Amino acid sequence: MFSATEWISDVYSYGHGGFLWICDFIECQLDVLYLGWVMSLLYPAVLTVFILPFTILLMLYFSSLVLYIYTYRWSRVRELLQEGLNDPRAGGRYLISVLWDAHGYIWHGYDVQGAEHVPVNSGGLIVYYHGAIPVDIYYLVARFITSTGRHIHCVGDRFLQKIPGWQSVLEAFHIAPCNLSECVRTVTRGHILAISPGGLREAQFSDHSYSLLWGNREGFAKVAIQANCPIIPMFTRNLREAFRVVSFPAALWSALYTRFKLPFAPIYGGFPVKLVTYLGPCIYPAPGETAEHLARRVESAVCNLILQHQRVPGNILAALLERLHLRLSSALLGPATRASPTGP
Repeated sequence: MFSATEWISDVYSYGHGGFLWICDFIECQLDVLYLGWVMSLLYPAVLTVFILPFTILLMLYFSSLVLYIYTYRWSRVRELLQEGLNDPRAGGRYLISVLWDAHGYIWHGYDVQGAEHVPVNSGGLIVYYHGAIPVDIYYLVARFITSTGRHIHCVGDRFLQKIPGWQSVLEAFHIAPCNLSECVRTVTRGHILAISPGGLREAQFSDHSYSLLWGNREGFAKVAIQANCPIIPMFTRNLREAFRVVSFPAALWSALYTRFKLPFAPIYGGFPVKLVTYLGPCIYPAPGETAEHLARRVESAVCNLILQHQRVPGNILAALLERLHLRLSSALLGPATRASPTGP
């Protein structure tokens, strides 16, 4: 027998269940939409802060691949090189330098000022401030190779030789952990040698205040005295705004570095800030001058370059505005303060 009460109850049950299903469906869709909205906000930040630094790593491996091809396929590219070029890596080195120079120009508007201070026909030392990643040295070496044909040798940390796939790059660009006698030999043969007294410690533990962490390192001064060669101080503006180090927890990174001599502090960045390398006037060892005194003179010269050309503390937004050739950075952020870059 038909019951209106049961019929109404069934309709209500089905209707209520359908309504709950619709509510659940809308809630799920809203969750998906909300998640997509959040990801759209976070994606540019994740791309800029974490993914872009890996482009440097990819370029290094690509450099290794190109050098491998040029080294082991020398017979097929010999006709492409200039006459008298006997180094099998020379063609690959030039090609890689073109790529790095283009990368620096496009991404950072990279420029060099004071290149006339580098000796043309004799040896010398370039002593520079070490950034979180020394991209300025990559760009400087590339610029000299492509514009003048002059190759700058570099002193690198020992851990670089332990990284798989990088050996061909280190050999082609003459990057090695040289001792004192090897450095003197390189300079006396007429080469330019780039050295960072702060090294890996400065890369990991200096910050946007641009403090020099040279300690009592005087080896570069001893090289200049024994080789009787000039020292060219070098600094690159906004270097710490391009890449920065995660300083927290500083005590942990310091302990790990002291124990293993490896860079454990994470690096983030890849920001397209304006980079300008400044090469100061040559500093010549005075007769009878000690290595300690010469080292202090060079340190003072690098400090002066920082004081003259760098906003201290560094500011990423100001560096980005400078890259975009906007003169609003001073008006928006106020005048730059100048602090002494000499570290403890």
